[in-house]
Amino acid sequence: MNNKIKTGVLSFGMSGSLFHCPFLELHNGFELTAIVERSKKKAQQEYANIKSYDSVDELLNDAIIELVIINTPSATHFDFALKAIQLNKHILVEKPFTVTSAEAKILYQEAKKNNCFIMPFQNRRYDSDFLSVKSVVESGKLGDLVEVHFRYDRYKPDMNQTPSKELPIPGNGVLYNLIPHTLDAAIELFGIPESWNKTLHGNRAETQIDDYAHIHLKYSNGLQVFLTANLLVADALPAFVLHGAKGSYMKERTDVQETQLNAGIKPNNPLFGIEPPGKEGVLTIIKDGVKTQEKIGLIKASYLNVFEAVYQTIRNNVPYPVTEAQVVKQIEILED
Repeated sequence: MNNKIKTGVLSFGMSGSLFHCPFLELHNGFELTAIVERSKKKAQQEYANIKSYDSVDELLNDAIIELVIINTPSATHFDFALKAIQLNKHILVEKPFTVTSAEAKILYQEAKKNNCFIMPFQNRRYDSDFLSVKSVVESGKLGDLVEVHFRYDRYKPDMNQTPSKELPIPGNGVLYNLIPHTLDAAIELFGIPESWNKTLHGNRAETQIDDYAHIHLKYSNGLQVFLTANLLVADALPAFVLHGAKGSYMKERTDVQETQLNAGIKPNNPLFGIEPPGKEGVLTIIKDGVKTQEKIGLIKASYLNVFEAVYQTIRNNVPYPVTEAQVVKQIEILED
């Protein structure tokens, strides 16, 4: 019996071609069934057996599709997700999950009515650099955490070549584009914050959207977490900085999966997801006045783990790692 999850992908742009289709093709629990391609039929050239639809509605109305991957522009997520759920399809939704928390809550309510699973696509939980940070936090070597910084630094002074991404519409800007990665990381590692505040600004010439975003999360135990995304950083700072009562840990953003996928390296390549030597994070401990430093070993990573989690949720009812409470709180923080 073929128990594969027949899957439709709503776009074959960067995310569809890099972060979804190669893993759907590799995981034997999925069948890549259909993709929406309004003009260029590139996906059909690479995946000969798929259906190539001209519109989202055509794909959503395909009765054999069980799972829909919503990887369209941010402002469309809610409408497409709601349509999919009302057609009794499970959904995997890229960040930002929705633009407002009210929309997120509606989707979960409708999913429960229709016995559908909702799965936010937070693939950065499976980056090698984040897995390194997680291993150090869980080891307890830092002691009680006091101060944490997660950053996305990029140097992109020019306007995006896709003009629509520069328009001041809901979901555009680094707050919704990059901060969800850092927010998800913080919420997974440290839980729901007690309070928060944020700063947004547009610094590039003629920008209409935020290209700088900073959120300060405050926890009841005194932990202070600072999340920053900035498109005007020519010399990137360490992406992960953690200070605790017993020591500190610093790690650059070094995951190689996106670079490898862009270079045509497939997820089943033995070298996939392995950082090059010299990219280790540094754990600094001071005990009895003596300072020691340790390089934390590299961790092999793969976004295939996202799809394994999706498969286990749909087929075996295993709870999905990104919970409703986590993603609703993430959107509440973004919109507040």
